[in-house]
Amino acid sequence: MSAITYGPAVSTAPVVLTRLHPTRLRVTRRGRAVIALLVSLPLVIALVSMALNGGGATATSGATAVETITVEAGESLWSVAAAIAPEAATADVVADLIAVNELSSAELIPGQVLIVPSRFAD
Repeated sequence: MSAITYGPAVSTAPVVLTRLHPTRLRVTRRGRAVIALLVSLPLVIALVSMALNGGGATATSGATAVETITVEAGESLWSVAAAIAPEAATADVVADLIAVNELSSAELIPGQVLIVPSRFAD
């Protein structure tokens, strides 16, 4: 006698799902250009900022002479300003003396050394 089968045969083996093709990252020509731009942009910005700010420092050859004046007893800032620049407006000279010497007040002490602003130096 022959065996009669009805329907498909049932397998008891476990089913394993596999990927046929793993996903690969593909970078196009435009993508490579964008990546190159993003990588080089900070370097370009740094070079441009150094080029724009680099000219500020200059070297001097030797020390520059600074003219000073020593305050005598009874002198005021106004009289010192009139003595060092009689042709200029005294109020402007006083303001320059205060700025150059970083004075906190207009009071002068006998023996105090003041730097003469360069535009009024001989």
